[in-house]
Amino acid sequence: MEWFSQYHGFKPEDIQEHLYIHSHEETIRHTLRVASGLDSMVLGEPQILGQMKQAYTLAVNLGTVGMLLGKLFQHAFSVAKQVRTDTEIGASPVSVAFAAISLSKQIFGELNQLTALMIGAGETIELATRHLKASDIKHTIIANRSVENAQKLVEQYGGEAIALSQIPDYLHQADILISSTASQLPILGKGAVEKALKKRKHKPIFMVDIAVPRDVEPEVSELDDVYLYTVDDLQEIIEVNLESRKQAAEQAAEIINNQVDNFLNWQKTLEAVDVIREMRECAETLTSEVMDKAMKQLAQGKTTEEVMQFLAHTLMNKFLHQPSIQLRQAGQDSRHDLIEFARKLFLGKDADNSTDTKK
Repeated sequence: MEWFSQYHGFKPEDIQEHLYIHSHEETIRHTLRVASGLDSMVLGEPQILGQMKQAYTLAVNLGTVGMLLGKLFQHAFSVAKQVRTDTEIGASPVSVAFAAISLSKQIFGELNQLTALMIGAGETIELATRHLKASDIKHTIIANRSVENAQKLVEQYGGEAIALSQIPDYLHQADILISSTASQLPILGKGAVEKALKKRKHKPIFMVDIAVPRDVEPEVSELDDVYLYTVDDLQEIIEVNLESRKQAAEQAAEIINNQVDNFLNWQKTLEAVDVIREMRECAETLTSEVMDKAMKQLAQGKTTEEVMQFLAHTLMNKFLHQPSIQLRQAGQDSRHDLIEFARKLFLGKDADNSTDTKK
């Protein structure tokens, strides 16, 4: 916080209320929850995981990720995948745009042979267009009062841009229509839809009117071959799905708690890593020294049996030399705890000298 304040030139107290700090175990839990979508405004939202992966890749490329942080993020990505696989946290749509596309899939199945007409160019339409592209929609038409704004979406997601006045000329092409504008009057009337249905030979149209007030006249719902959903209809679906995600979030929290423990256990093993490394280096040095002597004895004409006996006896003595000295000293100092620990460490036996532990 001090560095951040100095870098940007303001006082630490000016930003203190906008920050939060997690330490040790809570840092791990927070990272896993964020990656799994449990800390998002929209519960189960997967986009934050992609953002975390991008940030991690950038940090790795810049050389700012150490072993511990690298392991934590890899663990977080793995846990997020487990949460997605083992729970229904992301199965039910909880955004209006996602709910609209999910409904269209329920009605039509695959979307790769369909055309979508998007009316508007705001955030909801952009999100819905993104979902459609991810669902391999064949063609997208974006209609907006400002064709320039519609063109910006086309440049991102493909398709073609038209003005609102051109909707009657394109409406018959639309299998899916999603509308969300700020218009105070309906943009699409019953008559225009009837004409489009005739051109389509009554092939059905799925319509989602997200706007408030409505973009599509309510009378359109009376027409055969039209599936018209409003924002209120979608909200009911979203509320049910939110409840489903909350239940899944409880399962996800259990998974995360277990995985926090797993990470902490891995972290604890790091305390022994340096000692194990030193022990191995020491053993390798001793082995190398004894092997050199053994090879010289072979070169001097000693028998293989004599050299093997020398090798085994010398290695045993060298490996046990320091532990033996320390155990004798522990006996003199009445350090029974060290003696019992050595019994378990070297013999794999508990204090009663009778129960073997897992070696």
